Amino acid sequence: MPQLSEESVLDPALDDAALAAALVRNAGSLALQMRTEGLSAERKTSVSDIVTAADKAAEAYVVEQLLRCRPDDGVFGEEGASIASSSGRTWVIDPVDGTFNFFSGSRYWCSAIALRGEAATNEADPAVELGAIFQPQEDKLWVGGADVPATLNGEPLAGPADAPLAMLGTATSIQPRWLEQPLSAMPWHNAAIKAASIRILGSGSCDLARVAQGEIGAWFQHSCPQWDWLPGKAILGAAGGTTGTVMVNGLTWFVAGGPTAVGEILAALAEVQFA
Repeated sequence: MPQLSEESVLDPALDDAALAAALVRNAGSLALQMRTEGLSAERKTSVSDIVTAADKAAEAYVVEQLLRCRPDDGVFGEEGASIASSSGRTWVIDPVDGTFNFFSGSRYWCSAIALRGEAATNEADPAVELGAIFQPQEDKLWVGGADVPATLNGEPLAGPADAPLAMLGTATSIQPRWLEQPLSAMPWHNAAIKAASIRILGSGSCDLARVAQGEIGAWFQHSCPQWDWLPGKAILGAAGGTTGTVMVNGLTWFVAGGPTAVGEILAALAEVQFA
């Protein structure tokens, strides 16, 4: 792992929002530096589901700083970090979201983090207090939460427009193997065909941040892990957006956008419920 600068060792006196922002900025910058120096990748579950040394190093950096700055908080990371909380708070880490993009040389990837409170009854979609997302090659930092205004590089976010789905460009994600299965493919298709246009860009947190700023109209995906969902959910909520989930054919679908579009997507997915 490259040598960390003095600025990468964070001050425990930082408030949660400033700490989250610094963590994702430094983790994303570290991953980009490591990519520039050369990386190999290991396959996890599929050709497109991979992990690199940069993912692991960026997560290790975030964990190290959280142990220093928030020793009573828990940590839950995509690359295996798991630390129990004694405070009732847990930081959820995605060191590199969009690793397939990252490894392929794309600019559309990010580092993301969320802070959630005590475990909620809905384990798939718990309440979230704060989110931060940093896209290094665009130098874009989104932050927002329950008590933190939603911003992009310090400027307030307008939030998503409340418009019908038929008027909106909608981002989504579904893997080819899920398109082979009617239980997932048919609900996805029923929602997708109702949008003005569809985009599959490869980073859920980058997508959700852009929904929060109004650049993308809405977003939906099934089986979204907490680290891909909670950072963007927090920022979107702070920007005045709407999120929701629905269980269809044994899969939980996650939806974000303005209230009208979210309602339409949830209804379209639920229409293809098999007995």
